[in-house]
Amino acid sequence: MKFPPFIEPSNITFNDFPESGASAEGMRVIQADFSRPYCKIEKVQYAYKSGISLYLKMIIPSQCTVQARKLPLILYVPGSAWLKQDLDSKLLQLGQFSERGFVVAIVEYRPSTIAAFPAQVKDAKTAYRYLVAHAEKYSIDTDKIVIWGDSSGGHTASMVGLTFDEQALDDECPVEQPLSVKAVINYYGPTDISKMNQEPSTCEHRLPDSPEGLLIGGVNVVDNDALAQKANPINYIHQDSFTPPFLIFHGNKDRIVPFGQSVMLFDALKNAGKKVDFYQLKGADHGQAPFWTPQVLDIVERFIRHCT
Repeated sequence: MKFPPFIEPSNITFNDFPESGASAEGMRVIQADFSRPYCKIEKVQYAYKSGISLYLKMIIPSQCTVQARKLPLILYVPGSAWLKQDLDSKLLQLGQFSERGFVVAIVEYRPSTIAAFPAQVKDAKTAYRYLVAHAEKYSIDTDKIVIWGDSSGGHTASMVGLTFDEQALDDECPVEQPLSVKAVINYYGPTDISKMNQEPSTCEHRLPDSPEGLLIGGVNVVDNDALAQKANPINYIHQDSFTPPFLIFHGNKDRIVPFGQSVMLFDALKNAGKKVDFYQLKGADHGQAPFWTPQVLDIVERFIRHCT
């Protein structure tokens, strides 16, 4: 039997590579659709602080599908009651935004059991600067960066958006390495931790070993209001300084972070003349499926596109 000659491999681009002419009876053909990005996940160490490595979980649209153009960045801070985070908990949900043409970076902060407030805010800013420094590698448009977080991550995102110039809340020099977050998305984040038990809740928010007590150093929240107020984003809203637009979502049956916490933040931003949109998810608890429906995600995407 005579076999066809071997074809030596060669470095051919995809566009120049020939389509196979082989066929088979009964074979069906579907035209390849390249309209949706193909996304990959990468874990990256962005810092080493307080004796631990801090990581980003990146969700990145592939270069083949985005044609090497620069993309907006979503810096996402997952909630954890300021304790150890699970960076994988929302990979499926946030992957939808990567498919919509965003680079997503899920940020790990130091847990409050290792470093109290404002460590979490400082870490998010360090992650931002790491990504700006590596923007070429990840195809990031540094003029289109937004920060988004849920629960304690929503609190951290709000603090980052309101404290661009606060040296006490920064591990790097803001003059040499300024931040330029274009928008903040806050999913059901705490605002004034001293008032969280003034509404119905299934959690204790006042004691030294509560999430809020641990956040400010393992002390009673009510007895240490000065510390609590340092962690209150409302106290960093200033009429005469730039504030990026805010988008807030909160369920009105939230059993962990009372709905009124977002009402406080919305009212403070609105009264200071800042741009802010606020959505109550009627009947929703603390996170879960209602916050990731196509309707809600379309609102979030329109907001980000408008701001960037």
